[in-house]
Amino acid sequence: MTEKEIYTGLQSVFSAVFRRQDIIITSGLSATDVPGWDSFKHVNIIIATEEYFEIKFDSSDIDAMVSIGDLAQVIAKLTA
Repeated sequence: MTEKEIYTGLQSVFSAVFRRQDIIITSGLSATDVPGWDSFKHVNIIIATEEYFEIKFDSSDIDAMVSIGDLAQVIAKLTA
């Protein structure tokens, strides 16, 4: 899976979870940058991402994710 495909998929996930189209997914984006991104939304993002990409995150992978770039790297690793 290419980086572009991953970011396109993440854009779709975030649009669905937040029910907004104005969030622009970049590698540096984090929870502090998005109003309403609380722990509940974080869990929803993880679940929606797993479903969209048909993967399963390890808890250690989730703990290490700080930004969208980190999330994209884990997705790349799991879909390789």
